[in-house]
Amino acid sequence: MKKCPSCLEHEDDSVRFCISCGTELFYEHRFPGWSNGKMNIVVINGTEVKGCTYHIKEAFLTPLRKNSKIVEFTLPRDMPHFCCGCKICFFASEKRCPHADDVAPIRNAILESDLIIITAPVYGLGIPGALKNLLDHFTVNWMVHRPDPRMFLKHAVVITNCIGPGFMAKSSQRDIVNALSWMGVSRIKRLGIGLLEGVIWDELSEKRRNEIINKANNLGLKYNSIRHAKKSLKFKMKFRVSKIMHAAVLRKKDIPGADNQHWIDQGWLKKK
Repeated sequence: MKKCPSCLEHEDDSVRFCISCGTELFYEHRFPGWSNGKMNIVVINGTEVKGCTYHIKEAFLTPLRKNSKIVEFTLPRDMPHFCCGCKICFFASEKRCPHADDVAPIRNAILESDLIIITAPVYGLGIPGALKNLLDHFTVNWMVHRPDPRMFLKHAVVITNCIGPGFMAKSSQRDIVNALSWMGVSRIKRLGIGLLEGVIWDELSEKRRNEIINKANNLGLKYNSIRHAKKSLKFKMKFRVSKIMHAAVLRKKDIPGADNQHWIDQGWLKKK
C-alpha cells in the first residue's frame, strides 16, 4: 500500500489515479525502464555525418548517460529503403511492409523508450530525405490510423542545426514534430541551433562551441527526473476527431477494416 502524494490517503498500487482526489499516482515498478531511476532513451540520427548536429546531440546526452539505457539508430544506414507506396500497412498490417525487417527494430525501440530524441541538420530548409523516409513508414501509426497507446506517455526532443539564425531550424523541425504529434506524443521540446559563424564544428570558435554545449547540457539536465507525459489539449482534440471519424467509417462497414479493428481492440470503439 502506498500513500497518495496529494491527499496522503492509502492507495492500492494497481490504481493509476487516486480514488480520493484524482491525482495520477507514480509507482516506479509499473513503468518499464524507470526502475532504479533508469530511463530508456532512443536516438534517431538523421544523418551518418558526425558534424555539428552530432556534437549537439552528444552534449544533450552527457548528463543522461549515467542513469539511462540509450539505443541509437543512424540513417540511412539502419533503414535505407524508401517507402514504395504499396499501402499494405494500411490495408493489412505494418508487419507485411516489404521493409518491415528494418523498420520494426526502430519502431520497437521507440515503443520501449521513455524519451525519443530525433536529430537532423537542415537540408534545403527541410529534413534529410532518409529521415523523412523513416517518418513515412510510421504514418500507419498516426492517430487517424492505428496509434499505439504507449506513445501517449512519452517525451520527445527534436535537435536540429542550420546555416543561419536559429529560427530557420524550425523549417526542419516542423515535419518531425508533426509526425511525433500525430503518433500521440504530447510533450515535444525543440532545440534549434543557428550556425552563423560556420558549419564545421572544429572551425567554430571555442566560445561558440561552449555556448552550444552548455545550452544542450542544460536542456538534457531537465530530463534527469521526468515522469510519463500528460496528454496535451492538442492530443485530446486529435484523438477525439479521429475517434469520431473511425466511428463514422465503422457504421458504414459490415466488416471492420484494419484501422477500425485496431480501435475496437484497444477499447476505443465498440463493434456494431
